Amino acid sequence: QVQLVESGGGLVQPGGSLTISCAASGSIFSTYTMAWYRQAPGKQRELVASISSTDNAYYAATGKGRFTISRDNAKNTVYLQMNSLKPEDTAVYYCRTQDARGIYWGQGTQVTVSS
Repeated sequence: QVQLVESGGGLVQPGGSLTISCAASGSIFSTYTMAWYRQAPGKQRELVASISSTDNAYYAATGKGRFTISRDNAKNTVYLQMNSLKPEDTAVYYCRTQDARGIYWGQGTQVTVSS
């Protein structure tokens, strides 16, 4: 069983930056592909970015060039640095991973971009 706990969300002005974190339990964190998803009100949950165990990163079009995903295996933590934030980035951001036993989600952290 993997537990994921997101943190770092909050209110930020348009054009601002924010870094959110996801701490994972388990001793084999370094072998997991980790991903960030987001869900805005009334919309489906969508993939934002992912990072493999070998640090290969993938970005969805919505965040490419503005968001950076990274991981610290010593801290069992994955980060999402978000720059040039827009009101349309407002959403609950979720951390996700999976192993042979299933798919795991965190509880989410709210990011609100507003002046």
